Amino acid sequence: MSATETATRPLNATTYDVGNRPKVRIVHLGLGAFHRAHQAWYTERAGDGWGIAAFTGRSPEAARQLAGQDGLYTLVERAADGDRHEVIGAEVEAHDGADLQALATLMAHPDIAIVTLTVTEAGYRLAPGAAGASPRLNTDDELVATDISALRAHYEGSNFTLGTGGLDGRIVRTSAGRLLVGLAARRAADGWPIAIVSCDNLPGNGAAARTSVLDLAELVDPLLAAWIDANVSFVDSSIDRITPRTTDADRDAVREATGYDDVAPVVTEPFTSWVLAGDFPAGRPAWEAAGAVFVEDLEPYERRKLWLLNGSHSLMAYAGALRGHATVSEALADERVAGWIEEFWDAAAHHLQDPQLDIPAYRAALRERFANPRIAHHLAQIGMDGSLKLAARAVPVYRAERDDDRDGSAALRLLAAWMDRIDAQLTAGEEIHDPAATAIADAAESTGTEQTAALLAVVDASLATEQDTVSAVHALRGTFTD
Repeated sequence: MSATETATRPLNATTYDVGNRPKVRIVHLGLGAFHRAHQAWYTERAGDGWGIAAFTGRSPEAARQLAGQDGLYTLVERAADGDRHEVIGAEVEAHDGADLQALATLMAHPDIAIVTLTVTEAGYRLAPGAAGASPRLNTDDELVATDISALRAHYEGSNFTLGTGGLDGRIVRTSAGRLLVGLAARRAADGWPIAIVSCDNLPGNGAAARTSVLDLAELVDPLLAAWIDANVSFVDSSIDRITPRTTDADRDAVREATGYDDVAPVVTEPFTSWVLAGDFPAGRPAWEAAGAVFVEDLEPYERRKLWLLNGSHSLMAYAGALRGHATVSEALADERVAGWIEEFWDAAAHHLQDPQLDIPAYRAALRERFANPRIAHHLAQIGMDGSLKLAARAVPVYRAERDDDRDGSAALRLLAAWMDRIDAQLTAGEEIHDPAATAIADAAESTGTEQTAALLAVVDASLATEQDTVSAVHALRGTFTD
């Protein structure tokens, strides 16, 4: 019998008994596969009655699919030796991210205690601050500027006007802008405290969320900004679970294995990690029951993950692609790429000395995860937004190496591979998926060391002024296809 013939039932709350649905107490922005494999899975496993209302980002399609299944979906844990299937019921509501009325109504309710975010690194819309200063909201960004104008124009008293003649998600498009609408509604209702938890791959993600929201609030209403500062906790977290895009073949496999026609399954690896630091003034699920770890200082764990896992991912995304590979497992099987990864790990590990981090075990786990041939983690997906990712993954390792009078070339290799990959994509007429795509294209018009310096400036302007660094990066270019 074929996979199609096996499908006898759609997946929904009528055909699948998930018991009593939990009360919505969490709002999530950025409904996608990773959120459903990670935060929703932890919330489901906590088992203490917390439900999620999730909002999409750019496209409403994921909300439409999930709403049609009453929020239910199949989580597939894909190990090297087979698949394990689990129906997740924590996603109680799914909304179009443009529905600001629904967002404001939910966030104004006292039951809502947490907002979680997976809006990508670029979604925070930050720009570098002055020399030595922290990043600030990028008010030169077109979407940010549009949001500022719209938010100011529709702010009356202490709240925003929504609906007909007011704001909607077609006007307010940044995550900070949408959050501000929800937070203003909460303040106007009764001002209950709330926690915002960033679950994106960037250092100090809680601080990034705080900066993005508070900078925007200051430009709209300083009194609203003061209320946010006093009543909203911004929680840092380090997240980890490889979650490739779901394919039609995955949907067919779920149908054949379970007998349910699930249009929105999620495929992920068995490994998962979530480390959090911060306050939850209105309470939280018992995520630790599913293995989450709560710490006072997240920074060492954050560096371990960003440098070892994410850094090697970026190296594979660019060097692996240059060598003709399409997935992580293919790239790792290449001895040259594997050797470069080990060199980068050696460099990063030199600056990760806390015994609690257990770096040897972490590296061994990464090798096993990366080698899983049944997780098709595509290098093209990993390679997106490279200018932002390398600033967090390669540059800090290089700076740490240099400050310790060490070579630093293992970290610079990531930058060189990215530059060669950019050259290859532009030569082939491929689109560059990066928030700095225009600056990258402009920089790539030059040649030789000038091009290397110009591209380096897109990632880190200060390094581009250091001739020894530019020369070291340039010397590594052209070495990936030998």
